[in-house]
Amino acid sequence: MDLKKINQKIKSFVKARDWDQFHSPKNLAMALSVEASELVEIFQWLKESDIKKVEKEKVADEIADIFFYLLRISQKMNIDIEQSFHKKMIKNIKKYPVQLSKGKSNKRY
Repeated sequence: MDLKKINQKIKSFVKARDWDQFHSPKNLAMALSVEASELVEIFQWLKESDIKKVEKEKVADEIADIFFYLLRISQKMNIDIEQSFHKKMIKNIKKYPVQLSKGKSNKRY
């Protein structure tokens, strides 16, 4: 994955449509929430056995929309999303050590 190319593509897309004026972090976070809800809606009320029948392209489209808004928020907030991910993973590794977390779904605080 080339985040530089993806970020540039997003910036060009937004600039061509003059949408930067609407893309405050607050508005982008709300749009992200809507897209995440659309992803949830695909799976809502499905039995586990029915998930394999879900149209993969619909899921992929919603994931792409979520990804777009995550990157757009990171652009507007001047956050290096790749660096943030790695820093957060270090925190998660410490918070959820394998010997205490393996095979368990409960959160530790």
